[in-house]
Amino acid sequence: MVYRYEPDEDAFLEYPEPGYSPTGPAAATPPPAGPSPSRFPTPSLPPARTTRPDLDDEARAPAPAPPAPAPAPTPGRPAPPGEPFPVPQPAPPTPQPVPAATTRPTVPIPASPAFRATDVSELPRNRRADRRGGGRVWQTLIGGAAVLLLLSLTGLAVAALLDERSATPPASEPTPQPTVAETNPPSRSDLDSRDTDQASLTVRELFPGKQLVVTDGKPAYRVLKTQTSANCAVAATGEIAALLARLGCNQVVRGTLRSPDGDHLLTAGLFNLTDLASAQRVRDRIRPLLDDRQGRFRGLAAGDDTEAVEKAAARVGWQVRGHYIAFCLVTRADGERIPTDDARARDIMYDLIELHLNRGVLDRRASGGTAGQPTDGPTEDSAGQQSTD
Repeated sequence: MVYRYEPDEDAFLEYPEPGYSPTGPAAATPPPAGPSPSRFPTPSLPPARTTRPDLDDEARAPAPAPPAPAPAPTPGRPAPPGEPFPVPQPAPPTPQPVPAATTRPTVPIPASPAFRATDVSELPRNRRADRRGGGRVWQTLIGGAAVLLLLSLTGLAVAALLDERSATPPASEPTPQPTVAETNPPSRSDLDSRDTDQASLTVRELFPGKQLVVTDGKPAYRVLKTQTSANCAVAATGEIAALLARLGCNQVVRGTLRSPDGDHLLTAGLFNLTDLASAQRVRDRIRPLLDDRQGRFRGLAAGDDTEAVEKAAARVGWQVRGHYIAFCLVTRADGERIPTDDARARDIMYDLIELHLNRGVLDRRASGGTAGQPTDGPTEDSAGQQSTD
């Protein structure tokens, strides 16, 4: 920057008197109106740039021209207002370096002649090959594990099939069925009451044929005549018949038979009472009525040579089973009186009352033999069994 020396008289020269008209270049330009200019003018600054200067632009910009020298003062004339002492201007700010990515375009660097285009593609290809190799190893391991698992499952299935075949018997061999003992068969019937044993007695049930075999291996009894009636009085007389009707007897089934030796005739059968209690009351009253000759059991005649079973003196036996009364009267075929020590008559009553009617007929009716057995043996008595003629 250039400094110019000015003498003191020029620096402090007052304005000329009025009417003074200077000649020369200064008289041509009137002084500007308004306040006087400052002795220290504002330094001029370069115009603001809207864009950031580029290093290349600064290099290409022309250098600023040096300031023009001030005119020399003329003697005898007031010096024009001199230029103020120039103020040192601050140096322009140094532009900060801008990253190349934002200020300058990227200039590609030429590849080396030794670097071939194939090198770029070979590197990823090698990596892909490595990855494919690792994936194939895992696939091989997983496939092998799956094959081993399948083989193990197949082995287990085959073993289970072989066990099942060995445990299952052949179709030709019958499979044994478990045996279960039935304590209460479905067809069981309680003989203690007519409500639980509602089926009526039948002749076929008591005397299924013309021959009655009581014990296997022994001679059979010959059945001569059978009868079933809803009137129990046809099988009894007097107070015994009245007692049966009064205690609810509604059926009697009886038959006349000849003993295997032919020497005895007999009539045997069942009275059907209401329940066990009524049957026991009849049983308890039969003996007193027979002893007092107030009634008797009546035999069933079966034609020629059988009148003795209806008229002759007889030996009588009876027994209670459930709501039934089993009875049997025995006479001699020739009509003679049976002695009290006749063992044959006693055997006949046991065969018909105990073996046939109780253990045969009533056991089949009870279907399993669970009904109560009689508490006493057949009762025998010959009283009142004389002819009333």
